[in-house]
Amino acid sequence: MNSNNLPNRTDVYCVIMAGGIGSRFWPLSRANKPKQFLDILGTGKSLIQQTFQRVTKFCDPQNVYVVTGNVYKDQVKEHLPEITENQILLEPMRRNTAPCIALAYQVIRKQNPNAILVVAPSDHLVLEQDKFANIINQAIVFATNNNALLTIGIKPSRPETGYGYIQISGVSDKRNRSLYKVKTFTEKPDQELAKVFLETGEFYWNSGIFVWSIKAIDMAFEKYLPETHGLFEGMFHKLGTKQQDESINAVYAECKSISIDYGVLEKADNVYVICSEFGWSDLGTWGSLYQNSTKDEDGNVLGNSNAMVYDVKNTIVNLPDNKLAVIEGLDGFIVVESEGVLLICRKESEQEIKRFQNDVLVEKGDKYI
Repeated sequence: MNSNNLPNRTDVYCVIMAGGIGSRFWPLSRANKPKQFLDILGTGKSLIQQTFQRVTKFCDPQNVYVVTGNVYKDQVKEHLPEITENQILLEPMRRNTAPCIALAYQVIRKQNPNAILVVAPSDHLVLEQDKFANIINQAIVFATNNNALLTIGIKPSRPETGYGYIQISGVSDKRNRSLYKVKTFTEKPDQELAKVFLETGEFYWNSGIFVWSIKAIDMAFEKYLPETHGLFEGMFHKLGTKQQDESINAVYAECKSISIDYGVLEKADNVYVICSEFGWSDLGTWGSLYQNSTKDEDGNVLGNSNAMVYDVKNTIVNLPDNKLAVIEGLDGFIVVESEGVLLICRKESEQEIKRFQNDVLVEKGDKYI
């Protein structure tokens, strides 16, 4: 395809992945109301509403699809009244990102086989909206003109152990100096390895934002995840019919749970990355919220919490409106209370929150999950 070809806006679609449960944001994020439906930043808009507002800068609202769990259908409708019920694709069970993407691209392919897809999580923070839209538009042009799988890399500002990393090849694209072929993907490293990654300048955070054509991602699934591809290809003729929901349920019961990174991107040889900075965070943890929040003179993030603090430093406090907390002598802690659960732990232990949550489930039952 000619490198000067520009996509029609009507060919650009966005898939918002909104099926996660935000377990590392427990106890604020709960199974019945995960973090994408919360106004964690105190902006007056939930994270999924902010995501929708962001993607409609480059994608028409009728071309935005949300993939979520059956149990979250009503919450999506409540938060995004701009989209129709047909734009909400329901997963009967959680199967990670590869089946989620396979479902979405097959539904969109039935409408427009020439579509370019932007795939984005529903619960990330982007501070520089215009810069983000500019990067995505560059990615859309590249995906239109190349049989390529493109991801967005974020220049790291610290040796973060909670993110995956992308290593770039040494030579950038002649037409776009921010575009590189991907050399390797690395899952969340330990602290020492994260420091090495930061020092080399070759590694970028994996934002989990992807751009590709229907044709490119379909070929990649067929080559690298043939079983998953076969299952979704087999239900293609039922999409848009009364049998759609039943066929989705049957496919999900059979397909394995696997991430798009592990299942496709780490194996493919046509993966590229645009390296960028636009005030991004995946807001995956209380620590990332702390990093992106306004702090007082002692480094505390108190937000609107009704808290009286004495000799407290570098601590994040999140409380419901009807609670008063008096806190003394903490340095570097997370203090969160929500729906009958109080969590107090060190910020440096935030990766343990999933374990705490699992222990609560085993010892106390799902009432607190």
